[in-house]
Amino acid sequence: MKNMNSEKLGTMPMNKLILTLSVPMMISMSIQSLYNVVDSIFVAQISEEALAALSLVFPIQMLMVAIGIGTGVGMNAEVSKRLGEGNRKLASAAANNGVFLTLFHYGLFLVFGLLLVRPFFEMQTDNAEIIRYGMEYTVVITTLSVGKFLQFTYERILQSTGRTFYTMITQGTGAILNIILDPILIFGWFGIPALGVYGAAIATVIAQITSAILAIIINARVNDDLDMHFFGNKPDFKVIKRIYSVGIPSMVMTSITSLVMLIFNIILLQFTPTAIAVYGVYIKLQGFAFMPVFGLNNGMIPIVSYNYGAKNKERMIEAIKVSLMYGLMIMLLGTALFQVFPVQLLNLFSASDEMMRIGVPALRIISLSFGFAGISIMLGTVFQAVGNAVLSLWIQVIRQLIVLVPVAYVLSLTGDVNMVWWSKLISEGVTIVFALLAMRYVYTKKIEPLKYDEK
Repeated sequence: MKNMNSEKLGTMPMNKLILTLSVPMMISMSIQSLYNVVDSIFVAQISEEALAALSLVFPIQMLMVAIGIGTGVGMNAEVSKRLGEGNRKLASAAANNGVFLTLFHYGLFLVFGLLLVRPFFEMQTDNAEIIRYGMEYTVVITTLSVGKFLQFTYERILQSTGRTFYTMITQGTGAILNIILDPILIFGWFGIPALGVYGAAIATVIAQITSAILAIIINARVNDDLDMHFFGNKPDFKVIKRIYSVGIPSMVMTSITSLVMLIFNIILLQFTPTAIAVYGVYIKLQGFAFMPVFGLNNGMIPIVSYNYGAKNKERMIEAIKVSLMYGLMIMLLGTALFQVFPVQLLNLFSASDEMMRIGVPALRIISLSFGFAGISIMLGTVFQAVGNAVLSLWIQVIRQLIVLVPVAYVLSLTGDVNMVWWSKLISEGVTIVFALLAMRYVYTKKIEPLKYDEK
């Protein structure tokens, strides 16, 4: 028999359901975005070398996020689908194997943190101060990353059963705690020794572990849709294969972001270091537009997956339409923010006159692509929810690599840095055409043939 909490995915009025599941995630992920900005501001006050060190850590942090989110997305889709089918046993197996994979992934980064951090930085720079700062930060956030991975997993388990309000509590608690602890531990407030970059890392892992513990406790107390076991989880490779079939493309999609940032920096380097700084600021600021959409996606996935499992075509279509409407509204609001307040946004990072000269047109040009990007991202999530994650991967590859990088390089040959920013709009324009054609294919092959069998 289905639990009433998960059953609301198939019965609650759609607009109310989307908002109920998504708004908590949108709020918590917006808080996460705010943390990223505040964290950069605090670390920048130590020294430029400290900020550079954290910039070099970015690929490792993105890789951890990619693996954590990718596994969570795969597990989320599998749990929601099995609940939609009324199969509690398989839904629980997916969640428990997700926990097993979480501990396995943590082990990989534990080894990296203990053995490979110094070679990682020495491969990129010979600046002793940057290497020292980088090692202080990276060793801590990798060897103690168990909290980060467990937080991802247990929050996704709550999402997959429709309990996204609790993920707002866990994510919000961690983000706010991080923001509070950063200046205390970095600068040595309230009699605590100033720990610098090391303090920033400690603040991060304390917040992550706190969020993870909170998510585990909440699951144990309120999530009665699943039979969860933290210890003694034996891997079921059939279940793991299904999780990874959806999760690996998501991992690759997220990893591509760090690769593209590296390539984009190389392209911008021919103009001025300030152009790279502007791009770095944009990456931080774009979270205010994109993170709410990702929160909306996290709320949409269990709804689409559940009703796909239940073969309820009408509710699937309604969920997709409502989510696309809200996603487009969010992105257009982000565009307006970047168009009207670029100076104020850049001043958050104490922008110089040169940074303003390059940054104001950059933010205004790039933000024109937000609407297209929002639709493509939302459709990519639909593909993941119905088991066509490879199409989601292609959307990301087209957005980031096939179109963006070559176009950015060609436009850089004009000698005008402002031309490079137009590559974002061009790539999003091409991507949305592919995404719409892919959606037509998925609808014809997977959604349209569904016949609802009311249980």
